[in-house]
Amino acid sequence: MAQTNVSIRIDEDVKKDAETLFAKLGLTLSAATNVFYRQAVRTQGIPFPLVAVDIEPPKESREAILTRGLEALKEAQAQAVFNGTSDMSLDEINEMVAEVRREYRKP
Repeated sequence: MAQTNVSIRIDEDVKKDAETLFAKLGLTLSAATNVFYRQAVRTQGIPFPLVAVDIEPPKESREAILTRGLEALKEAQAQAVFNGTSDMSLDEINEMVAEVRREYRKP
């Protein structure tokens, strides 16, 4: 059977990990690739399930969210003192937030 070369691009770390795994199985990267192609032809499809999964972000506990929020407020307070804006009124702060939102929404 005539052979041909195939050139593919793959992440270097993935290639190294795959070579390590295949070596444990007694295969070269080329032999493992041949196994994949042969099995794909035999099954007339990808030889393992491919599924689209909607992954939800991990749920944070209420305590974790509050802790993260408190840390963000402390950082904002320290930044306000550093920038000389720690004496801003709530109305001034709300106006700044509204201004940032307007800028963000510009096309």
